[in-house]
Amino acid sequence: MAALYEPIREELARFEEILRAELRNDYPVVDELVKHGFRLGGKRLRPALLLLSAKAVGPVTEEHFVLAAVVEMIHTATLVHDDVLDEATLRRHVDTVNARWGNQTSVLLGDYLFTHAFYLASTLESTFACRTIGRATNTVCEGELRQIDSQGRLSLSEAEYLGIIEAKTAELCACACRLGAHYAGAGAAAEEALSRYGRFLGIAFQIVDDLLDLDGDEATTGKSLGTDLAQQKPTLPLIRLWELSNEAQRGELVAIIERSDHHRREALEPWFENAEALEYARQTADDYAEKARAELGALAPSPARTVLKQLTEFVVQRRN
Repeated sequence: MAALYEPIREELARFEEILRAELRNDYPVVDELVKHGFRLGGKRLRPALLLLSAKAVGPVTEEHFVLAAVVEMIHTATLVHDDVLDEATLRRHVDTVNARWGNQTSVLLGDYLFTHAFYLASTLESTFACRTIGRATNTVCEGELRQIDSQGRLSLSEAEYLGIIEAKTAELCACACRLGAHYAGAGAAAEEALSRYGRFLGIAFQIVDDLLDLDGDEATTGKSLGTDLAQQKPTLPLIRLWELSNEAQRGELVAIIERSDHHRREALEPWFENAEALEYARQTADDYAEKARAELGALAPSPARTVLKQLTEFVVQRRN
């Protein structure tokens, strides 16, 4: 990622300075928790999207660095809360907050990060960022609520699944791109194109994330896998498998998923292989990555646009 982000290396360094300053706390326990929470992040994808979108259409300003910190705080808050919902114990090769300090602390830390992010956004002169981030964060929470409601519903349609991941993951990516473009003075057409780019990229990213939960390697991903199956969340490979199965096969599938052991992934491997369900999901991710690339045609050539294009390839090829 360092090589990929080279055109915004200095901008990312400035964002990290602001993030570290904002995360400092006078109370040792809070300071330790917040710093641990941010070790769970890693890719800095959303701040990079914001800064790259800005640099692709205009100048990068101090407002962009503040907003990059804001979107990373919001993203980290969602990760901390997600780990509680998924009962995950590992992320980025370190203990999750809930694994080390418990669910109560995790929920409060996530709330702390959300509220601090909105405070920081409110320090800008314009209210555009607060309105945009507030709307996006509401959509993210709606997506998570819709996903909880879908648990155990293997008959969930592909369209419903895509709507859920567009809300819970892609919305914040689209928001980051929109903020970057808007505060760089982009015209309406470029701002909308970059927002759509972020949305399509986010959908591709989440499909791959769901694939990794099924066929990834914990040593490579550095996080708990199989949590979607344990929580009976219908992801695209399972939805595809369900659609291609007859009534008897569906009964067998339900029995596998409702098993109390930790070998659901292994039991489903031949099912996925026979139905080519994983390949179908990968192709769908590729299709959304291609849609994201197409949106970049509205931008003038630049090193930032080149990296945005490379990111569409990275998200579908990644193994962590």
